[in-house]
Amino acid sequence: MLHRTPTPEEAMAQTTARDTEAGKAVPHDSALKHVTGRAPYTDDLPEPEGLLHLAPCWARDCAHGRILDVDTSAAQAMPGVITVLTAASIPGENDCAPAMGDDPILADGIIHFHGQVVAVVVAVSRDAARRAALQVSVEVEPLPAILTVDDALAADDTVLPDYAFQRGEPEAAVTEAPCQLSTRLHIGGQDHFYLEGQVAMAVPWEDGDLHVFSSTQHPSEVQHTVAKVLDRLEASVSVEVRRMGGAFGGKESQANQWAALAALAAHVTGRPCKMRLDRDDDMIMTGKRHDFRVDMRAGFDDTGRILATTMDFASRCGYSADLSLGINDRALFHADNAYYYPQALLRSRRMRTNTVSNTAFRGFGGPQGMLAAERLMDAIAITVGRDPLDVRLDNLYGPDRETTPYGMVVEEHAVLRDIMESLAQDCQYRTRRERIAAFNADNAFLKKGLALTPVKFGISFTLTHLNQAGALVHLYKDGSVHLNHGGTEMGQGLYQKIAQIAADEMGVSLASVHVTAARTDKVPNTSATAASSSTDLNGMAVVNACKEIRERLTAFAARQYDVAPAGVHMHADWVYVDGDKVMSVADLARAAYTARISLSAAGYYATPEINWDRETAQGRPFFYFAHGAACSEVTIDTLTGEHRVDQVDVLHDVGRSINPALDIGQIEGGFVQGMGWLTTEELCWDDRGRLRTHAPSTYKIPTASDVPKAFSVRLYASNGNPKPTVFRSKAVGEPPLMLPISVYCAINDAVSSLRPGLIPRLDAPATPEAVLIAVQEIRRGNGV
Repeated sequence: MLHRTPTPEEAMAQTTARDTEAGKAVPHDSALKHVTGRAPYTDDLPEPEGLLHLAPCWARDCAHGRILDVDTSAAQAMPGVITVLTAASIPGENDCAPAMGDDPILADGIIHFHGQVVAVVVAVSRDAARRAALQVSVEVEPLPAILTVDDALAADDTVLPDYAFQRGEPEAAVTEAPCQLSTRLHIGGQDHFYLEGQVAMAVPWEDGDLHVFSSTQHPSEVQHTVAKVLDRLEASVSVEVRRMGGAFGGKESQANQWAALAALAAHVTGRPCKMRLDRDDDMIMTGKRHDFRVDMRAGFDDTGRILATTMDFASRCGYSADLSLGINDRALFHADNAYYYPQALLRSRRMRTNTVSNTAFRGFGGPQGMLAAERLMDAIAITVGRDPLDVRLDNLYGPDRETTPYGMVVEEHAVLRDIMESLAQDCQYRTRRERIAAFNADNAFLKKGLALTPVKFGISFTLTHLNQAGALVHLYKDGSVHLNHGGTEMGQGLYQKIAQIAADEMGVSLASVHVTAARTDKVPNTSATAASSSTDLNGMAVVNACKEIRERLTAFAARQYDVAPAGVHMHADWVYVDGDKVMSVADLARAAYTARISLSAAGYYATPEINWDRETAQGRPFFYFAHGAACSEVTIDTLTGEHRVDQVDVLHDVGRSINPALDIGQIEGGFVQGMGWLTTEELCWDDRGRLRTHAPSTYKIPTASDVPKAFSVRLYASNGNPKPTVFRSKAVGEPPLMLPISVYCAINDAVSSLRPGLIPRLDAPATPEAVLIAVQEIRRGNGV
């Protein structure tokens, strides 16, 4: 086992002594503004004179139907109403889809789901717009509606072609294996429940240009959509976002519609226009995490080592494709999680339903694939009567067992095993397992469960061309640095990490670096802030821009002091020549300006090594894998189905951390969010396709009281990312969300203790109702 990883407090003490900014556990750049309410979000920006407000209108009792008439006359007559916009008002393309062209911003002819926007009211106040929106009459001829994955499977209705990875002949191998099992798992969706809802403001400029403020993870996609809808050049539209109050994937593609509607209203009226969705409307009208039905078969030996497996993933995509291609592909990429499948068939069906189009959510399909893998490990362990941790360790990737079903080599399998074994020892897994067995033997109604599960998450966009980034860096004559990059800040601390990177690369203090709002007119053609790649991509683009300026300065200083450029160093606002401090960076910048040397550079970075051939389903879709593990202990009440998370221990690999405080915060937050997905956050639609859990009163996210009192998060003592990432760090945005799969598995372990050898019928989320049903079924002798 490697040496003990420092606690956050120890990490803080150690890093403050370093002479570099990167690696220091400094606070988030906006932390004080967040907690004091002084951080301006899109809805907080000063409102221009004459601002108009928008409110959506939709058919309130229809999941699928033909539009016969839209009567806006009553709304038009309401006080303060300027106009009502319909599909006929759009001068360009009626589409806000990220790729497939199948997602209208305003329904035209057909309603595809309950909540689909048919028109928008534009009024002088938000209240006036919302009141008038209720007066718009939509006459609809109902059509048959497909609402569930099972319905779509029966109708054989998909939004995208089926897809699969295959190695060997697994179907025959499963049948021939000494032991076999079959199981089905339903995995629920999840609402993003960002603190800041969908919002955008469009301000007209001269010559028909528009400046759009949008709460979006993808400013370039919003720019492209607005230009397409208005039939304008992209150069005439600029998009800006300083920060979001959370996003989690929900603002990667789905911010497009609301920005496009605000821009359309500004185009039609010639006045600034804002659209902010009410919380209920936001939950009804925007996509969620995809819910899945997974059917699994496995063949294995009598110790539980897998010989072959087949997994069939059927997901509810909603009425349009949105980002379902990449999301469902990533579910397949992670259906192995940390385990080697000698022979495997991993199949995906992307089902069309008359529900809101599901979209990106933290993990982008990976969590669903990993949950299926861990469910399979537990089922095998129960079948062969071994501790689930031992079955997991026996099935890990390792020497001569290191290639995924899609042909990528898992290079750090030794790190993954060390993380699991180190965590098991540090959290006393074996001793606690014995204590839990004794507790369960002594208690008739309360049962404990324990699970330790790994995470192996691929880092990169699987659409290869998205793995690029740009940055614009200026050094001013006073030694201060202004930088802009393509990433967006949604609370994760990206701007703070970028500032630390820039300070070290430029040789200035952190206080000298100023990071400005993401803008498409500064850095063009950006990728979304997604796929856990934003620090990797934008950080390296900033490094490359800073290097270019620094190399000009060091060459200039070398000429001035008649030394080799290698003898000139810039650090913490000072310039050193052959080890002697000679001037400030500000003095050097002024001298370089006088000598007509450029103090500005545009940096660019494209991720190396990755290649993915989707046709052959082979290649290297990820630059590297992020690893971690979590051990969770729970207690369930078999009379009510309620559970309590008693203790959580996490060990996670972030490489050489750029900011340990931010990384630990991301791990903690990701764990709790993932715990909510797997235990409390249940989306419910009725038989008419209406979302019934569309407010905090009916949709239960975790609260402070749900956070385990014993919650230990430690960073793995890494030697650094073996890949040449920025400062050898590793991504930390999405991987922690999969750590609380250990909570679900611990609940499953507690239920299975009621009748050893029987696999519980436990779907996700493991709500009290789901747990109680599983308990009742297993007591009747019914398992899977």
